[in-house]
Amino acid sequence: MKRLVAIGASAGGIEALRELVAALPIEFPSPIAIVLHSSPQSPGLLHDILSRSGRLPAINPRNGERLHAGRIYVAPPDFHLLIEPGRVRLTKGPRENRFRPAIDPLFRSAAQVYGPAAIGVILTGNLGDGTAGLWAIKRLGGTAVVQDPDDALFPSMPEHALRAVTVDHRVPLREIASLLVDLTAEPVAETREATPRRNVEIEVEIAREQDPLKAGVEGLGAPSAIACPECHGVLREWKEDDRLRFRCHTGHAYSAESLLAHIGEDVETTMWTAIRALQEGSLLMRRLADHADAAHSGENSGALRERANELEKRADAMRDMLHAQAPLVNELVK
Repeated sequence: MKRLVAIGASAGGIEALRELVAALPIEFPSPIAIVLHSSPQSPGLLHDILSRSGRLPAINPRNGERLHAGRIYVAPPDFHLLIEPGRVRLTKGPRENRFRPAIDPLFRSAAQVYGPAAIGVILTGNLGDGTAGLWAIKRLGGTAVVQDPDDALFPSMPEHALRAVTVDHRVPLREIASLLVDLTAEPVAETREATPRRNVEIEVEIAREQDPLKAGVEGLGAPSAIACPECHGVLREWKEDDRLRFRCHTGHAYSAESLLAHIGEDVETTMWTAIRALQEGSLLMRRLADHADAAHSGENSGALRERANELEKRADAMRDMLHAQAPLVNELVK
């Protein structure tokens, strides 16, 4: 059975991927699928960068593109990259951990199709995308590789994976290419578990754009008290080993860390909106006071200016509160 290598990276990932790809031999025996977090507006040039960095051709695949050994398949901006038997699939499935493309859908689909022949690699990045997918790869008998956090430009993503998954290899970036050469040369251990867990099947179907309710999202877990930050639908909550995960009935998925990060951003946005409203109220009060001075011999202008000062003090207090809470949020989600 041929193997498949699935690689996920985020912040610092371009540099890490260039170094990894440069060290792979031209006769590399397996296809490689890569997700790097990117914005929908990204020009999608990673495949060109990787093609120039090493000896293997890298492409932004077309939907349904066949898998070939020794070729690199890079997720295009704003599309999930999924693995199907013998080919790739591009979808506009719901964002996961606030990203599309996201690493978890790639890893889960690789686990579902390749089972023990799947190799998942987590590189540098922030928060925890890829951890749930790497867990699925291990659950279905595959091999988990994580860049040593001490070696990563951004250690958070490798650290999350190491805490949640019993990985097979924790190695510095410079050793990953040679490790992949060795792993792809090994025979596949067919004795490992090869039957997909139902939750993995449900989440792969959602990433393939199936209606989450028809895919069985309600069976993932019990309703939580938290609304989805993206669509405000009810989030389902469940545990994978000791990790909490969340997914809404329209399909958006979160780790606990990514959900907290999104909520923290919403809190900050709401507070800035309140500051803006208070400042505008203060400005309007002062304008009315000036108008009262000019047109009504100063009637009520003193009260208006006093009210403007109160609004300004509230805006200052809220700004101080906002600046005081930012380090706490950053500490919790790092």
